[in-house]
Amino acid sequence: MNAIYTLKHLKYFIALAELKHFGHAAQACFVTQPTLSAAIKELEDILGLQLFERTRRSVLLTPQAHDILERAKEIVLQADALMELAHTKGKPLQGELRVGVIPTIAPYLLPNLMTKVRSAYPDLILYLKEDQTERLLNALHDGQLDLLILALPYEHDGIDSQIFMQDPFYCALAPDHRLAKKKTIHNQDLFEENLLLLEEGHCLRDHALAACSWPKNKNANEFAATSLSTIVQMVANGLGLTLLPEMAVRAGITQGTGLKTIALDQDAPPRDIGLVWRKTSGRRDEFRMLADFLKEAL
Repeated sequence: MNAIYTLKHLKYFIALAELKHFGHAAQACFVTQPTLSAAIKELEDILGLQLFERTRRSVLLTPQAHDILERAKEIVLQADALMELAHTKGKPLQGELRVGVIPTIAPYLLPNLMTKVRSAYPDLILYLKEDQTERLLNALHDGQLDLLILALPYEHDGIDSQIFMQDPFYCALAPDHRLAKKKTIHNQDLFEENLLLLEEGHCLRDHALAACSWPKNKNANEFAATSLSTIVQMVANGLGLTLLPEMAVRAGITQGTGLKTIALDQDAPPRDIGLVWRKTSGRRDEFRMLADFLKEAL
């Protein structure tokens, strides 16, 4: 009888292709290195072709293995979706759920959110990963994550989403700033200011610029920070002003700095915060249920 490959073969193959290191791939798959090596060799024998070029310093995919890798990912995702679908036929929102969340949401929303979710769904086990939007979406697409909490909209193929809250912006500035006595901040108030924002790659930067209708031909600032906490300290030291999401303000990000926070004009668009999942996910009904719960709870 001819040997056939299994999902385990494919998962080991995908891990090695992504990590390019037998030891790291074995660790990621929770097996020993000899076990993983033997499985890769067995898969190559079954397929009748070499999948990797092995040297002392590197592990590289062979040219003919690239298409096989993409198909292997599709097969594993479909198999996972089948198991998810079977899982949903029982009690919803239980078992493990791998959730990705962006840094401009995680520290400000998760403490409150996690408490409410644990109370409502005690059998749901959440594993959290914090990263930037594009990397989280790639991990979702590859099946490494089940669900994301993102600021929307964000264009990406193969995903569904549901918004559960809105997050308006506030202007943070020194108490002696010329705008500090205003009750609300209008777009034109900001255009001559040194606006400090997160560096490129953080979606909050684009949402903040959109909120104040910042002119496209005008640079926001000469340098950018990698975290909201760093920006707050820069503003507190008189380097300019910034826009902060309401969830960060409510969480006390400016506490102890003496900074004043003033809401933007009511016409300024807020961030939409929502859940994002693969269109092929077998748990999509559960995710919609979770989004509805969060909308009510928050």
